[in-house]
Amino acid sequence: MKQIRILFFHSILAFSTLFSVNGQSLEKWFPKEDLMKIGVYYYPEQWPEKQWSRDFQNMAKQGFQFTHIGEFAWTFMEPEEGKFDFKWLDEAINLASKNGLKVILCTPSAAPPVWLSEKYPETLVQNVEGTTMVHGSRTHCSWSSPKYRELVEKVDQELAKRYGKDKRIWGWQIDNEPSHYSAEYDYSAPTKARFIEWLKVKYSTIDKLNESWGTSFWSIRYQNFEQIRIPNSRELPQPANPHAVLDYRRFTAAECAGFVSFQAKTLRKFVSDEQWITTNYMGSHNPNDPFLNKDLDFLTLTSYPVAGFAVGFGNEGFRINEPSALGQPLDYFRSIKGKTGVMELQPGQVNWGRYNPQPFPGAVRLWLYQSFGAGSAFVCAYRYRQPRFGGEQYHYGMVGPDGVTPSPGGLEYQQTIKEMAELKKSFKPAKEMPLRLKSMKTGILFKKDNIWDMNYQRQTSQWNPNLHVTKYYEALRALQAPVDFLEESSDFSEYPFLVAPAYQLVDQKLISKLTKYVQKGGNLILSCRFGQKDNNAQLWEGPFQEPLKKLAGIQVKFFDVLPDDKYGKVTYGGRNFEWNNWGEVLEPETTSTVLATYIDQYYKKGAAAVEKKLGKGTITYIGVETESFKMERELMKTLYGKVTGKTPDELAEGLEVSYRDGLWVGMNFHSTENRTVNIPSSAKILLGERELKPCGVVVWTE
Repeated sequence: MKQIRILFFHSILAFSTLFSVNGQSLEKWFPKEDLMKIGVYYYPEQWPEKQWSRDFQNMAKQGFQFTHIGEFAWTFMEPEEGKFDFKWLDEAINLASKNGLKVILCTPSAAPPVWLSEKYPETLVQNVEGTTMVHGSRTHCSWSSPKYRELVEKVDQELAKRYGKDKRIWGWQIDNEPSHYSAEYDYSAPTKARFIEWLKVKYSTIDKLNESWGTSFWSIRYQNFEQIRIPNSRELPQPANPHAVLDYRRFTAAECAGFVSFQAKTLRKFVSDEQWITTNYMGSHNPNDPFLNKDLDFLTLTSYPVAGFAVGFGNEGFRINEPSALGQPLDYFRSIKGKTGVMELQPGQVNWGRYNPQPFPGAVRLWLYQSFGAGSAFVCAYRYRQPRFGGEQYHYGMVGPDGVTPSPGGLEYQQTIKEMAELKKSFKPAKEMPLRLKSMKTGILFKKDNIWDMNYQRQTSQWNPNLHVTKYYEALRALQAPVDFLEESSDFSEYPFLVAPAYQLVDQKLISKLTKYVQKGGNLILSCRFGQKDNNAQLWEGPFQEPLKKLAGIQVKFFDVLPDDKYGKVTYGGRNFEWNNWGEVLEPETTSTVLATYIDQYYKKGAAAVEKKLGKGTITYIGVETESFKMERELMKTLYGKVTGKTPDELAEGLEVSYRDGLWVGMNFHSTENRTVNIPSSAKILLGERELKPCGVVVWTE
């Protein structure tokens, strides 16, 4: 089970001051009264033109409010270099508008045409094996290639000039899921050159780079920047320098964000303020860093909860997945700009997974309501018609390849659209979040650098940093705590609770900020591996995890990991819990309270979790990850109860409850068991019932 869950999560120096968002308010595009708009992808270039009118008419009849066009159509927009053809796109937009559908228009950079690949081979990605990608799929060009960027800019300009003031265009999507599918990294010559320039800007001198990278180890030391290569495990007999690997991850994320931002800057020269600009990243565990794209109006996500990577709850949980599979990305992306949308949501069975089961009846509707409850401005189904040809023939749409027969997921979309229309009639936006939720509002401190560094030096095959964060997120949502993801620069003051799971890379500035947060009344929860390294990923020249000692008065004597078939035990609150992933033996100050201790191994009775009061607040350090994570859940439940004055009710397994602008949404993700939602007797139920069958939904107001 552990390995399957791990598989599911496949998940800026380059552009620090490109432009502002012009102070535009997201509310003008997404009024609360609209609740959540629902639309669908359409590929007119893939279907006979005589069928377009029928398809757009049927979209409108089925209740869809917008359509999404163009992200893979570069060869139709520019069939020859410098010769543009938008007549077909004009006709598609005309038909969409005629049927009352708004249009999301996309830049086509994810699918370069054959003339580009053949004429300009210097634009192509090179993978870890040294193989240069060729034309025949998508995402085969390098973000770092000057020629590729030049050609992308030209097609973007033509699109923006033509449609940037067109009132039928609702907004713009840049690229598609910005991430190289063909290689974890790009090893092409332009990328190497850009990486070296990035390093020059960051370090200014080769001596500073050598110091930061610790190149005296193994005689790696460089004499000039031009000697540096992209770290490649296939070229090296021993593991690559971890500091070089971390910096290359940082560079790759910055390069991706810069590529998106350069396109946004191109569009904004011609695009009206009435049109928004976004892109869609792949979930919260994607390989790049969406937080770097603050210059977009908001960020959206792609989500396919069921593709053979999930276990879920009950005998057929693999057909639904767990609430966090979609819930965590929704909270993560909403945190970036205060609003998000699901640009691609699974329509039914897909074709690219580990295995591709049919979703549970009602699962598609369930995901739509989860998106709504988490604050999504819109959801876009991928796609309208199941394709007859190409790489996604077995990927469901709203209708089958005939263009008229609805799929099970398509019918669930139609049902949800009708229900949303009814909910709108009685919706009155609430001014404030209920006090019981506000008192539990929690920030998760998160940065990709920690994930990248720990992934490279896990110390045990069982350690998964993404999954570790998810476990804390799931524990918080089980307590119904509202969750935002925060950066170090964020304002912590509005959050009574702040959680920093396995926050490994820190500096003194952050330690000072966390100290002040706690002294003023904040409640800080830290987990294992906190503060092991500085931001160069070097261990401290001092006590192990020295910043933790300064912050919380806790000395980590050492950490231990166990074989995957052996378990140690730790005790908390009179109960014993098994662990083997990670365990730190702690030596707290005498004024601290030991919460949990080890009850076996040679460090028996050593502290595993500690609480310390500091000023008006508290610091809780959990130095162990238990197998079931039940100890951590119990510990956090107790802490939230002490702080808020009332122990929160923990939701039953598979039950999810969300709050949005005065509406409560209860959802059952369990595939076998019914779940009863604790709804006050005075509440008004607008949809569904208190007792939820598998994939059931209830909506109410209080």
